[in-house]
Amino acid sequence: MDPIIFILQLIILLISVVIHEVSHGMIAFRLGDPTAKYAGRLTLNPIKHLDLWGSVLIPLFLILIGSPFLFGYAKPVPYNPQNLKNKKWGPAMVAAAGPASNLIIALGFGLVLRFIPLAASPFGEIFSYIVFLNLLLAVFNLVPIPPLDGSKVVAALFPYRIQLAIERAERYGLILVLFFIFFLFAYLVPIILFLFRLIAGNSYI
Repeated sequence: MDPIIFILQLIILLISVVIHEVSHGMIAFRLGDPTAKYAGRLTLNPIKHLDLWGSVLIPLFLILIGSPFLFGYAKPVPYNPQNLKNKKWGPAMVAAAGPASNLIIALGFGLVLRFIPLAASPFGEIFSYIVFLNLLLAVFNLVPIPPLDGSKVVAALFPYRIQLAIERAERYGLILVLFFIFFLFAYLVPIILFLFRLIAGNSYI
């Protein structure tokens, strides 16, 4: 990979995952929980959000194996669900805020691609990557397996005992996520491509 392209993709990835995590904290704060604020995590400063695995090792591994795209995550923003004003739907709203922020980014840059002819310029490639990566982050995080955001959104639809079962399953979260990535992730690609074409059109992918 061209070093300049790699650095650019890494910057886009880092900014996208930081916005994702800050969005969790901002919604939690608005719903009554100041945990993220007191921890100094309501900031776009990437240093506050870097995670050794998600922000460094996983992207580096993807580069070494020649992956066509980068993927990673930032350190989860802490929050206390007991502080939320709405105990039932509050956790789901906090969880949904991260993927929603990525969808908003994808929508904004995607509409620029759709209505401004950038295919022949470097901005076309850059904006395309921004849209694709943010759709990837949004769709992946909405998968309803612990500890991904989708599991918390889905949990709000069920009785309390099932919510507890989903929370207990988070202890196996790393195994569940790795299993999904290695065996089921390919099923997300058509969804991501469909959303990309729906937003940005067919000229860029």
